[in-house]
Amino acid sequence: MKKRAGTAVLLAALILLSLPGMLYAYEPLVEKKAFELREYVTVGGQRIAPVRVGYETYGKLNASRDNVILICHFFGGTSHAAGRYAATDKTPGYWDVLVGPGRVFDTDRYFVISIDTLNNLNTKNPTVITTGPATIDPATGKPYGMSFPIVTIRDFVRVQYELLKSLGIKKLKCVTGASMGGMQAIEWAAAYPDVVEKIVPVVSGPQAQAWAIGWMKIWADAVKQDPKWNGGDYYGREEPLDGIAFSNKIMLMTIFSPWRADRNFGRKWADEGKSPHDAMENKFLVEQFLDKTASAWAGTIDANALIYMAKAVELHDIGYGFGSYGEAVKRIKAAVLMVPSQTDILIYPYHARQFVEAVNKAGGRAAVFEIPSWEGHMGGIAGDILKAEIDLRAFLAR
Repeated sequence: MKKRAGTAVLLAALILLSLPGMLYAYEPLVEKKAFELREYVTVGGQRIAPVRVGYETYGKLNASRDNVILICHFFGGTSHAAGRYAATDKTPGYWDVLVGPGRVFDTDRYFVISIDTLNNLNTKNPTVITTGPATIDPATGKPYGMSFPIVTIRDFVRVQYELLKSLGIKKLKCVTGASMGGMQAIEWAAAYPDVVEKIVPVVSGPQAQAWAIGWMKIWADAVKQDPKWNGGDYYGREEPLDGIAFSNKIMLMTIFSPWRADRNFGRKWADEGKSPHDAMENKFLVEQFLDKTASAWAGTIDANALIYMAKAVELHDIGYGFGSYGEAVKRIKAAVLMVPSQTDILIYPYHARQFVEAVNKAGGRAAVFEIPSWEGHMGGIAGDILKAEIDLRAFLAR
């Protein structure tokens, strides 16, 4: 496998900042594998041929192929949930603290699988395999660009279903994931009620509410404001990296919390002796963090994929295709544990509580555990997820 660029691991490093001294939970080196469908028809009826996505696994599949836990990744994430691709990797997968022998997702008991979504953002990361706007359209010999079909969370799940079917997997012990990964987990329970035994959506909900839809528009519009975006026709030219970086800054300010910002940065200057009072170019530490982090992360992202992903999140609604949200909830047979973060300003905890109430009212089994976190939305992706460890273990043991 090709050596990754330094920017490709930036987000993982960012996530792990709150985990000083953390040991790798999953020790064996991880191999990225590829799955391909000769043809896929989207929820909207559009044909994509072929479709490829990457995936990685941890632990062993048992003889009856029923010890499977599926981890779905978040908006800017990849299938790299745990472990390392090479012994020299500086950071493991983002949920490494949960995956491994004796961990919550115990690889001595479970076969854990994580899959790159269709339209993954990180197309320039050589460890990501995904079909999206940057993929060559066989009909034209050029990248799809903005002619790529609109894809939804349900499309992500349907491709995952086909992958699991190819492995002979017909039942899932649990589907889990943070943020957009949690959306996929809920979609799994609604779309394939006889397949899924349990779901654990973290910092997530069954619908994109107006607040999140608004943020998705802002994230996407930031890219479109860059003249180099050129209506999505930039392949083979200079890419709209400034627009992507600006979108990343907005994301960072949305997924973290005011409390984390105050704790980490306060009103500290970026450079000692360079007061922000003295010159426009003199920055506060938080400004420097946003500039450096957003620009570095932009190096792995395809601009059009970001726009399509924002659209997929906007469209997220498990009621789609079932008549109404209420009808979709009635289909859910899986036990549900919602895990919001108390300080999340992107997907507020009350959305999780509303969903739990709706599931239980429909005769289902649902509970909620709120992570006591100052990390905001990142509380479900960063180290504070371990604050839910006792509840996660108890839920999986039932």
